[in-house]
Amino acid sequence: MVRELSMVEALREALAEEMRRDSSVIVMGEDVGVLGGIYRVTQGLLEEFGPERVRDTPISEEGFMGAAIGAAVTGLRPVVEIMYADFLANCMNQIVNFAAKMRYCSGGQLRVPVVVRTMVGHGRGHGGDHSQVPMTWFMNIPGLRLVAPSTPHDAKGLLKTAIRDDSPVLFFEPHLLYRVRGPVPEEEYTIPFGRADIKRRGEDVTIVAVSAMVPRAVEAHERLREEGITAEVIDPRTLNPLDIETIVESVKRTNRLITVEYSPKTGGVGAEIAALVVERAFDYLDAPITRVAAPDVPVPVSPPLGRMTVPTVEEIVEAVEALL
Repeated sequence: MVRELSMVEALREALAEEMRRDSSVIVMGEDVGVLGGIYRVTQGLLEEFGPERVRDTPISEEGFMGAAIGAAVTGLRPVVEIMYADFLANCMNQIVNFAAKMRYCSGGQLRVPVVVRTMVGHGRGHGGDHSQVPMTWFMNIPGLRLVAPSTPHDAKGLLKTAIRDDSPVLFFEPHLLYRVRGPVPEEEYTIPFGRADIKRRGEDVTIVAVSAMVPRAVEAHERLREEGITAEVIDPRTLNPLDIETIVESVKRTNRLITVEYSPKTGGVGAEIAALVVERAFDYLDAPITRVAAPDVPVPVSPPLGRMTVPTVEEIVEAVEALL
């Protein structure tokens, strides 16, 4: 029987296994040591690996991100925790103008094997500056790898791959799924970047869902089956590299596409996927592409209002019904 772990437990296990395997892997961030991380992902690492490899940092994202990039260039493999994805804005210069560019600008002489773990999600009452899902901020930046897992199994395998990669990786962890449990093998495994996962097979419509929206798309698939509609649910897992081939192959069979994300709709992940599908499979589309996404508003502090900004299963089902 395959054991079940929460996403938090799976991430923690990936970190511990990679730190045991490779002494150059270190962990940095606010409260990652004594507290074990605000969401307890790094709990127990300080006790096992000590303060040299598990470093609590000052509240200065730009400062410790710069330190991590320097450490990566000189031989270490830092895993940096940015408490909320919103705080990536505080170290944008370090990520965009240094981490993403140094390998290219040095003609390949410098590697920047740094992983930036950060939490995304809203509807928790944390307000507009602690609730953003800013994945698309970085899709326009060459040199960065972007990872967005939706299950404990994928989170562990993708994090291990990220730590071993010689490029800077932004690893977006969905708060909505931190405590959700799922099967995670005990044996060693990794998941390659750029390989989407088809969560459910279908023939009538393709649903490409990102991060915490994947379970909602799967639930929509189950509800639609009761109406005699089969939806194919695809989880890209990584946004850069993006497995557009799997998405296009699906659309060529189903002839319809819906994207689901909880970033704002304008300039979102769905917009990029839609453009790529139009470029490669326009003649196969029997209906306009539909994008289900968060509204273009700051996330309210009020929990009920905040939850209204997260796409629901009902919205996905209604989008499919309207498309058909």
